[in-house]
Amino acid sequence: QVQLVESGGGLVQAGGSLRLSCAASGRTSSSYTMGWFRQAPGKEREFVAAISWNGDRIYTVDSMKGRFTISRDNAKNTVYLQLNSLNAEDTAVYYCAAGPNAPTAWGMDPRYWGQGTQVTVSS
Repeated sequence: QVQLVESGGGLVQAGGSLRLSCAASGRTSSSYTMGWFRQAPGKEREFVAAISWNGDRIYTVDSMKGRFTISRDNAKNTVYLQLNSLNAEDTAVYYCAAGPNAPTAWGMDPRYWGQGTQVTVSS
């Protein structure tokens, strides 16, 4: 079992930045692929980015490349999502996810989810 707790969300003006954190706990959490998804009001949850357990594979949705950066610190069992140049369309609940399989360009296979953290961008 892996537990995930997100933090770092909040209200930010358009053009601003936030860094989301996800602290993982559990016996095998450091060996899992970690990733981020988001769900905007009235929309389906969508994949944002994922990183393999050792960081050698990173995939980010094309539309978010250059603005969003995923990273991880296995010593701290934490994965991060740096959000830059935010706009109103980025307003959503951001969810951390963990899964045992390697990420691909199409996303990841999440087995565990965090509770989500709200990001609101004011225009």
